[in-house]
Amino acid sequence: MKFIEWLLITFYIGCGTVLFLYGLNCYWQVFFFVRGQRFLKKQSEKADRLAEEMWAHPDSLPIVTTQIPLYNEFNVAARIMEAVAGIDYPKDRHQIQVLDDSNDETCSLIDQISATLKEKGHWVEVFRRDNREGFKAGALKAALEEAQGDYVAIFDGDFVPTPQFMRQTLPLLIHEKDLALVQGRWTHLNPKENLLCRAQSVGIDGHFSIEQAARASNDLFLNFNGTAGLWRKKAIYDCGNWEGDTLTEDMDLSYRAQLAGWRLTFRSEAVVPAELPSTFIAFKNQQFRWAKGSIQTARKLYPRVWKSGRSFVARLQALFHLTHYGIHPVIILIALMSLPMMFIVPDQIGILVRIFGVASIFVAAVGPNSLYVVSQRHLYPKDWPKRILFLPILTVIGLGISVSNCRGVIEGLAGIQSEFVRTPKKGSNNKIRYQAKASWVIWAEIFLAIYCGISLLLHIILGVWGIAPFLLLYTLGYSFVGFRSLIEIRQSNPLRAQPDSNGLAQPNSQSAGATG
Repeated sequence: MKFIEWLLITFYIGCGTVLFLYGLNCYWQVFFFVRGQRFLKKQSEKADRLAEEMWAHPDSLPIVTTQIPLYNEFNVAARIMEAVAGIDYPKDRHQIQVLDDSNDETCSLIDQISATLKEKGHWVEVFRRDNREGFKAGALKAALEEAQGDYVAIFDGDFVPTPQFMRQTLPLLIHEKDLALVQGRWTHLNPKENLLCRAQSVGIDGHFSIEQAARASNDLFLNFNGTAGLWRKKAIYDCGNWEGDTLTEDMDLSYRAQLAGWRLTFRSEAVVPAELPSTFIAFKNQQFRWAKGSIQTARKLYPRVWKSGRSFVARLQALFHLTHYGIHPVIILIALMSLPMMFIVPDQIGILVRIFGVASIFVAAVGPNSLYVVSQRHLYPKDWPKRILFLPILTVIGLGISVSNCRGVIEGLAGIQSEFVRTPKKGSNNKIRYQAKASWVIWAEIFLAIYCGISLLLHIILGVWGIAPFLLLYTLGYSFVGFRSLIEIRQSNPLRAQPDSNGLAQPNSQSAGATG
């Protein structure tokens, strides 16, 4: 065989192997989840019992600080402030810090809501800085110096904590001295708004109810999700405080805390509803940030994780955890190699290689979906069959956003620094105020839609059926995401702004964004 043929086969087998391993890990996560059920049940029973004892004597409860980082979030600022004030905790022992980096009318709204809450007896402080150094991480770090509580809850603006949040999280931190964090479970305010939101809700349910539960109950590395969690302040200081050198400051702090000897846990019962991004451009920017930030964190911390002395399984799971967005470049490579594999590689070898590729893609596709089915059945025993009908949509969207996520992975690996790109939120106004412009990412998505469509057609004509179903998913995914993004651009508000590489423009001083 020629060198180009060997090179193509090597790359194809390598990509297939990566997909196979990450798909197989989903089954491993389900196994960990099932094995950890007894631990999670005992933890919940203990937390509930301790809460009853503690809330019977409210005067003995410790001071707790809740931080609300906001930046130009006019649509959701009032909602989150009022929800935090509604948490079941003594007003004189609950310090509410509003970390306001805004430069628009959100500032006056925050001052107004703050004054109203103070009149009702709430302990509210508005914390403002001269600059946005470090973005969200910088705001959290600066405000932590003025936090009066030994325990610090964090909620982004698009979340609505329930009154029971402190009851469900604080008792564990108080009675387990090696515990640094109790992470709550995200639920959804707008899961039925559109197909994107329905798909996201299934994916997020799987992450929290299966993956986070599995990590917490099997002594694996667990991450703080940036919001809806309660920290021990001492642990934050002990591991070096917040750092802004990655786009996922939450994951970075989580791993540093665990490397310093602290333990993190997860409570599925501590539900915190949140607003799902309802546009593809906003969703892609959120996913880009998570993709790039997780790879940055892997580069920064995984060498320490490997040398940490933790079990081999824990270190291997940490590798899968920190690098799972790395499958997106592989997804694109598999798509691009579909045509060369058919025309360049000799038939007698190409058939075997394609069989391996199809098997790998199948495992990679079925693995996550199996995890999602288990999560839906666990969370919604009555109507889970209806909910899993949206799994094909989730699969298609997951393929479609691979271009944006691939960019994040490459920038993370290359050490390219970028600004914290916010996820715009609607809140109760049901309107996102930002402008978007077409970018190379969207055109790349449309190109891949056409490319995969041509590849699919040729595979069908030539009778090469094995990979055809997956090429159909590729074509649908890139078409759906790419063309839907273009439609959103045409519908966006005519505000003056400069787009980022995913097509989302940064709002001007009169627009509303988000920190999370």
